Amino acid sequence: MTSVNDVRTEEADDKPSGYAAARLRLLQGEARSGPPRRSALAELTDDWLTELFGAGTPGAGVSLVAVGGYGRGELSPRSDLDLLLLHDGSADPAAVAALADRIWYPVWDLGLALDHSVRTPAEARKTAGDDLKVQLGLLDARHLVGDLGLTAGLRTAVLADWRNQAPKRLPELRELCEERAERQGELQYLLEPDLKEARGGLRDATALRAVAASWLADAPREGLADARRRLLDVRDALHLATGRATDRLALQEQDQVAAELGLLDADTLLRQVYEAARTVSYASDVTWREVGRVLKSRSVRPRLRAMLGGRSAPVERSPLAEGVVEMDGEVVLARAAKPERDPVLPLRAAAAAAQAGLPLSLHAVRRMAAAARPLSTPWPAEAREQLVTLLGAGRPTVEVWEALEAEGLITRLLPDWERVRCRPQRNAVHTWTVDRHLVETAVRASELTRRVGRPDLLLVAALLHDIGKGWPGDHSVAGEIIARDVAARIGFDRAEVAVLATLVRHHLLLIETATRRDLEDPATVRAVADAVGSQGTLELLHALTEADALATGPAAWSSWRGSLVTDLVKRVSAVLAGDDPSDPDAPDAEPTAEQERLAVEAFRTGGPVLALRAQTDAVPSPEDTSEAAEPEPQGVELLIAVPDQPGVLPAVAGVLAMHRLAVRTAELRSLSLPEEWGQGARPRKEESGRQEGRSVLLLNWRVSAEYGSLPQAARLRADLVRALDGSLDIAARLAERDAAYPRRRGVVAPPPRVTVASAGSRLATVIEVRAQDAPGLLHRIGRAFEVSDVRVRSAHVSTLGANAVDAFYVTGPEGAPLPSEEAISVARSLEGALQTSHSGA
Repeated sequence: MTSVNDVRTEEADDKPSGYAAARLRLLQGEARSGPPRRSALAELTDDWLTELFGAGTPGAGVSLVAVGGYGRGELSPRSDLDLLLLHDGSADPAAVAALADRIWYPVWDLGLALDHSVRTPAEARKTAGDDLKVQLGLLDARHLVGDLGLTAGLRTAVLADWRNQAPKRLPELRELCEERAERQGELQYLLEPDLKEARGGLRDATALRAVAASWLADAPREGLADARRRLLDVRDALHLATGRATDRLALQEQDQVAAELGLLDADTLLRQVYEAARTVSYASDVTWREVGRVLKSRSVRPRLRAMLGGRSAPVERSPLAEGVVEMDGEVVLARAAKPERDPVLPLRAAAAAAQAGLPLSLHAVRRMAAAARPLSTPWPAEAREQLVTLLGAGRPTVEVWEALEAEGLITRLLPDWERVRCRPQRNAVHTWTVDRHLVETAVRASELTRRVGRPDLLLVAALLHDIGKGWPGDHSVAGEIIARDVAARIGFDRAEVAVLATLVRHHLLLIETATRRDLEDPATVRAVADAVGSQGTLELLHALTEADALATGPAAWSSWRGSLVTDLVKRVSAVLAGDDPSDPDAPDAEPTAEQERLAVEAFRTGGPVLALRAQTDAVPSPEDTSEAAEPEPQGVELLIAVPDQPGVLPAVAGVLAMHRLAVRTAELRSLSLPEEWGQGARPRKEESGRQEGRSVLLLNWRVSAEYGSLPQAARLRADLVRALDGSLDIAARLAERDAAYPRRRGVVAPPPRVTVASAGSRLATVIEVRAQDAPGLLHRIGRAFEVSDVRVRSAHVSTLGANAVDAFYVTGPEGAPLPSEEAISVARSLEGALQTSHSGA
């Protein structure tokens, strides 16, 4: 036994370098990738470790065992080596320790990550009993070198322990999986997913192997091996592209990983990852449901059998719909059901399952997918009704829809679905992939069906509103064409098809108009009325807008946005009812009492007046859309009144940026003061000596502190006074701040874009700005307008995630809209100014 203490010979010292060279050649070779490369890397490592173990080591009583991923032969370029040095306890402890050093140190010398342990079989089993993760690793134990009988004995004992303890350990494993999913999210929807830890990733695939090894239940095997292989291939490419042992597929690395795999682009890569994750997630759902059912039956049925005198308890089958029954907590097909003669059966079973809040049996879905005949075109009325019923069932619709999709039934019913299936949305505002967003919108719309006269049209429009995202160009335009075809195929009549097409074409109209246009401008309201066409369509579009925003994510909807949309709908409804929009020459809407007070005070004092007011928005969470949802703080509302003068917008925006206040929304409008408001006030004089016009600029801002507490209103006002009189150099202060706090490195944002909205208003020229949100952005926009000698009549600013989406109503010095060529010139100048700051940031 003393031979294991021998110092390594010079020949042995050369072997690690030989392994390193061979490993490098293998990883750099283009001929082999995927499973062949992983197997070859595992085999090469096996041979190296066998040599390190040493021919002089006694064969009895000691063995080297690979566990975990290495035990499965799945070695990615930067994978850990999971090793167990197993001994029977008869060897000299010093000799065992020396043998361990003989193996561990060369691994560390090469910079390879190593997860190692030295145990007897009894110690290994005890540790596995105490630590579920250790037990999972030992389930994949593979003998490398040494005493084969010792390894085989441990494998047999560990598997026996696992199967005997399955009723206790499987619930623990399920809880681990759920906790991990809660922390890491769902792989099939994440823009920067963790390939291993997120739900539907490699950890879950390994958990399914463990469930199968328990003999208690088994996962749906179809497609599971391919999904696991795809995720491993992506991880291999990620390791090679980054040179790091990472499982997170970061945005900045996705193009390189896609190229490594020979894929077209990063979107193609993400779509493949999402498809694989969806397969693993669905298999997990089915498997854990089966585990729960088996464990429940083991605890309940023996008692029932005893009560029945030893006879087996009958299985209850409760009818749900024609050919559909509930059995043992799932929806299955009735014995008399004949899917080959009943093409509506898949939709009927799905609708029944969703209405009952029960999962569809895997066996039932597969039987229908294999046997059901295609629906006729147009669909029979029952099929259309069952689809609407499925979409209107609320939250249970999601699980049922996923079951149909897993077996290809959705794309068979709706062939256009294939283009949006698992399609990523590279926008932080969006929570879901395109297809899941469509289903989620239908779920949200189901909660609003009592608000509309045609809930069926609302639900189908929700399902189709983004269907054009799988095609080039404007997805609303492409979606309108697809929606017409799908609606006709489903069986809607010509008038209904036209309404659905209008809803899909204009599903963004209300939210974009309400947040980016001046609702006091009659051209705005009339343009929406012309696009919508009828009160019924407006009612549906209002509900669809809310459902779409709620399904997008928390940043896309708030009570403030909802109030703007509601205001717009009321104005459009009045026009559709026959009322004319307000006269372009009519005075602005009556100000509130607080706005009137601030305006009068600003006029009397000749300087800015500020008011801060805390705000909250009841933003429903994805699981709670009730009006009683707990309000979330949304910063503060800042009201500012300033006597009308040039430079107000850049001055206010710059002061807010100096004080590290993030602007979430902003509105600006000019208010003319009646004579009776300013009685007793001293009129301000221009340099020429004549009295200035009686107008005040009202700014309504919603702001929040980037960090720390909000500044005092008095400090804001003092700096604003200095900014307006020119004694405060805001540009220099902001430049100093940017120099002191450089931006973090990350994904390069797309360049800003400035456009002139055609026919946006008859009173002003509408200039739209799309840019990456950043401190001082609104200040730079305001300065650019001042340089171009245009006045901002009103502004509508909003921030969606990291994107600023702003609309400015501007006029020339005399208050008239800009001529077309001048408007284009102003837009180009503004875009140039923003691009300069964008490239320098």
